Amino acid sequence: MALHQSLQQKLLQKLSPQQIQLMKLLQVPTANLEERIKEEMEENPALEQSEEGHEENYEDDQGDEFEGSDDEDYEMDGSEDEYGNIDISEYVHDEDEVGDYRLRDEHYPELEEGKTMPHRVETSFHESLLEQLGLMNLSEHELRVAEQVIGSIDDDGYLRRETTAIVDDLAFRQNIQTSAQEVELLIRRIQLFDPPGIAARNLQECLLLQLYRKQDTVRDVAVDWAIEILEHYFEEFTKKHYEKIQKGLNLSDEDIRDAVGQIIKLNPKPGGNVGETNKGETYVIPDFFIYNNNGKLELSLNSKNAPDLRISEGYRDMLRDYEKGSKKDKRQKEAVLFIKQKIDAAKWFIDAIKQRQNTLMLTMQAILDHQQEFFFTGDETTLKPMILKDIAEVTNLDISTVSRVANSKFVQTEFGTYRLKFFFSESLSTESGEEVSTREVKKILSNFVEGENKKKPLSDEKLTDMLQEKGYNIARRTVAKYREQLNIPVARLRKAL
Repeated sequence: MALHQSLQQKLLQKLSPQQIQLMKLLQVPTANLEERIKEEMEENPALEQSEEGHEENYEDDQGDEFEGSDDEDYEMDGSEDEYGNIDISEYVHDEDEVGDYRLRDEHYPELEEGKTMPHRVETSFHESLLEQLGLMNLSEHELRVAEQVIGSIDDDGYLRRETTAIVDDLAFRQNIQTSAQEVELLIRRIQLFDPPGIAARNLQECLLLQLYRKQDTVRDVAVDWAIEILEHYFEEFTKKHYEKIQKGLNLSDEDIRDAVGQIIKLNPKPGGNVGETNKGETYVIPDFFIYNNNGKLELSLNSKNAPDLRISEGYRDMLRDYEKGSKKDKRQKEAVLFIKQKIDAAKWFIDAIKQRQNTLMLTMQAILDHQQEFFFTGDETTLKPMILKDIAEVTNLDISTVSRVANSKFVQTEFGTYRLKFFFSESLSTESGEEVSTREVKKILSNFVEGENKKKPLSDEKLTDMLQEKGYNIARRTVAKYREQLNIPVARLRKAL
């Protein structure tokens, strides 16, 4: 096939650097935004955060300042024309200046007030186990083996690695020769540590370890019966076949009730309450605040989403010195081009932060308007059907943009803190033809289960009949799906003695 040239016209859609940067910033939650800004400030010395603590009001006409920077590309090619056409007049004027003087002196900065930041001091789960290990009288060899065992314990307190695997790890990674019997002996000693139930291989062993500890300290026949149930009727207990257990152990109704009560009090994840492994999952920093001010809902953005960023005054001074100087050699001009690139990048980032604020407020305001009744009452049954497309049409934003905002943001109300995704749900038709939110149906379903007689829990068929009596046209398999989404077990597993 012969090669040939042709002239073609194509229409391509490309994202600008600012658009890519904005999409990434939209996904960043408030808790991580400060870290993202610090990373940008480390990469770009022309960007800095004001320390005065005042907030600037960004007007719409200020956006023109950033539109012109897209047309300028300061890539050096070494030509004299490029060096001769450097225009830095728009870079040396400070928007913060008032008249011909400044509000602060660069040469005599104000001293920062001494501030004390409190820091949490806590001991992690594995650190707690190692501290208890240090109290044991072990040889150096046993200590190394025991440390390997503790390091193999999961965050929830279980030892899910096989004994032979631990022996192999010690041999290949640390050149420590041991046996499965020695490892098992040390595991038994570690299982005596606090909290009770750690280093268990499965749930049955974990619960039994806690009961054995209780049996040594408290003499209670209910504890003895609970141990018998877990040792010989664990599968029946998990399936709540209490009649079979009661018949097999010849227990009265009161005995089986007391024994099961002892088991229910146990902790299935003993390592979960000691220390913290992921603080990001523990603390929720809301991105928005909604207040009811005498019947009027007021929406505000978390101040951490509006940092006071500006162009470094030191970089402006460099450009001023260049503008005032008479001798402008090639090296100075190269430095000026570098400074202009950094200032442009800083302006792009500041503009992206501003657009992020506007997008967040625009999206949240649309959600507030759509679900206004919920924010007044806090009643989930008042939630209206709402999908991403509904908010995208109101805000004139893309569905993907709304999705980025909804997936990682939280709003604090007087009824609690909610993820924005909580307010989105599909619709369901009632007998009258009215469309209601599926979340409303789930809330009513949850209320039915909470109010049921635990000795005779409601079946899916009965729940379906009760919902249909309220006018919700719903099938039994849909009720089962909603029940599973709410993490509600089947009727047999909800039965209580």
